[in-house]
Amino acid sequence: MIPYAKQTIEEDDIQAVTDVLRSDFVTQGPAVEAFEHALARRGGARHAVTFSHGTAALMGAYFAAGFKPGDEFITTPLTFCASSNAGIWFGAKPVFVDIEEDTGNIDPAAVEAAITPKTKAIVAVDYAGHPADLFRLREIADRHGLVLVDDAMHALGATLDGAPVGSIAHMTTFSFHPVKPICAGEGGVVLTDDDAYARRLKMFRLHGVVKDGFVNESPAGWYYEMQELGLNAKLTDIQSALGLSQLGKLDRFLESRERVAGRYDEALADLPLRLPTVLPNARHGWHLYGVRLTGQWALRRDEVFTKMRAAGIGVQVHYLPVYFHPYYERLGYKKGLCPNAEAFFSAQISLPLFPSLSEADQSTVVESLHGILSA
Repeated sequence: MIPYAKQTIEEDDIQAVTDVLRSDFVTQGPAVEAFEHALARRGGARHAVTFSHGTAALMGAYFAAGFKPGDEFITTPLTFCASSNAGIWFGAKPVFVDIEEDTGNIDPAAVEAAITPKTKAIVAVDYAGHPADLFRLREIADRHGLVLVDDAMHALGATLDGAPVGSIAHMTTFSFHPVKPICAGEGGVVLTDDDAYARRLKMFRLHGVVKDGFVNESPAGWYYEMQELGLNAKLTDIQSALGLSQLGKLDRFLESRERVAGRYDEALADLPLRLPTVLPNARHGWHLYGVRLTGQWALRRDEVFTKMRAAGIGVQVHYLPVYFHPYYERLGYKKGLCPNAEAFFSAQISLPLFPSLSEADQSTVVESLHGILSA
């Protein structure tokens, strides 16, 4: 089976992890700090606070933003459910708005129309690695006194108008899951320029505990306080060493992904497919290469999916709209809420895309798709 995504682990990555295992620290040591500094530099932010996984990073961002019961946050349904789940944990309500039909990203006009006195934040998602309209969303957020969180789990290394994703929103989250742009086994990070957000992010990942800025008087140097309810969500030195090694290869990985996407663009141009859109002011992160079936095939996506899987091609679908899930149905969300997102999903298939995908395997993917759609 050719997978839709796969990590690229090389000998120097293994050596980096081995070096940590032979050191005095396997967690909460110098590798974490080094990884955070490198991530902040790469993302164009003053602070980078790592977490044990991407969902914990989202929760940290929502905690830092002050989510509480009764708050609302505006987001997209065309994403993995973690984007909204993390806010529900704090009692906040996701308000789903529709997407831009070309990129699959949240529509800023729909965002602005959905703002109410209960709105706390806008949560964008850089779908498949293409940056959302972040500058416009930041302007909307600032004008209404809202927090802009960019769920950029797909988009490490992407840029918008030359600015790195990570430098535009009030807080930006990235993931280090194996199929993401770089791999740390698991892990996540929040980038921000705001000192207060950074302090709250660090507090949240350590049970809500702080070692300075006390409420009560400190009796001695051992003292610490739990000031808020947080999680144990720290990244380890083992993961950080792998992540730091991988981060040094990000440009090479991105160039490989771009080459794969370019070959798909050329090889699939004559098929009844809508290929991914890349706006001229954006550098796509190419976490996913998603096509949309057109014409009669738009109604036969699941048939195409099944035949591709039977041919040994590990295609996927990204994503079932969040409010289609039974949990969200029980919360009262109904189908039909976001027509563009639902139409996008119903015709979408993600093809294999990862840095080490060989031309031979990519040709197999292309030939299989040609064979199915030409039958």
